[in-house]
Amino acid sequence: MTVRYPRPLRPGDRVGITSPSSGVPKELCGRLDVAVGDLEARGYEVVVGRCMDGDGHLSAPAAERAAELMDMLTDPAIRAVVPPWGGETAIDLVSLLDWDRLRAAEPTWLVGWSDISTVATPLTLLTGTATVHGNNLMDTPYRASEGLLTWLDIVAAPQGRPFAQTPPGRYRSTGWDDYRAHPDVRDLTLDTPGRWTRLDGDGDVDVEGRLIGGCIETLVNLAGTPYLDVASFARSSAPEGLLVYVEAGEDNAFTICRNLHGMRLAGFFDAANAVLVGRTNAPDGRTLTQHEAVLDALGSLNVPIVADVECGHVPPYLPLVNGARGRVVHTATRSELTQTLG
Repeated sequence: MTVRYPRPLRPGDRVGITSPSSGVPKELCGRLDVAVGDLEARGYEVVVGRCMDGDGHLSAPAAERAAELMDMLTDPAIRAVVPPWGGETAIDLVSLLDWDRLRAAEPTWLVGWSDISTVATPLTLLTGTATVHGNNLMDTPYRASEGLLTWLDIVAAPQGRPFAQTPPGRYRSTGWDDYRAHPDVRDLTLDTPGRWTRLDGDGDVDVEGRLIGGCIETLVNLAGTPYLDVASFARSSAPEGLLVYVEAGEDNAFTICRNLHGMRLAGFFDAANAVLVGRTNAPDGRTLTQHEAVLDALGSLNVPIVADVECGHVPPYLPLVNGARGRVVHTATRSELTQTLG
């Protein structure tokens, strides 16, 4: 199976907004309006779907969310689909999506992270369509931090041309911006110095492979099912091996440790040339840190494990393309991830 890259976005293209998981509460619609306005300012036509209700933890019944997502992903006039954010139980969609129809459709960008990994990662694994694990719609108004790109930069990038991202050396240690009071906030508060950390030992890292991964807490529930068959994807689409990335949103270190063990046993890391781990504010356990949890579960892989990468729930955001060819370099003086859509 060849990885399929949606064509680059250009002005005049249509972007679909739908909530496969959680919708937007009324008090946060001001931020939604700002984000939509930013897309329109770039010259894109924006279509907001019906599944956007934020009164509960789901935007609509599962059948309605699945139908709207299918419609947007298979509409040749819609070139990208961007949820406002993640949520909790998008797993109820995976058995309702028509994967054969998605495989036959012209590829469309799906962007998102957190609970959206539950849909985006299987979309790449089952159909070969590249997807973006990156800052979602409500984060879109933020300016990219030094050295990083936004998802909008990536989906508009020419295919075949490498693009590199380097960490800015700072991150946000606590809290979130108040979209109710400041719906138009555009500058991320990065209040703490921090760099990438090699967990498995010392020495420089310079490794290549195809990127695949997502949020641990959501993907673990698909481990061992046909929707998360990373080993088959590696055999058919990445004989050179994978760069597997994972990130913890909120679960404590004991839960993350168990989850990663389970994912490893299900073959999620079998073809990994290296593992990238997102920076997290999730709690440590009394006798186990988040870093130790990763090593406990994945140390036996005997591949480089690089943690505190900006691909998780802690700002800033380093978008990754599932299916892209990647190269990760980490030394005492340089950290860089280069991706090529091809």
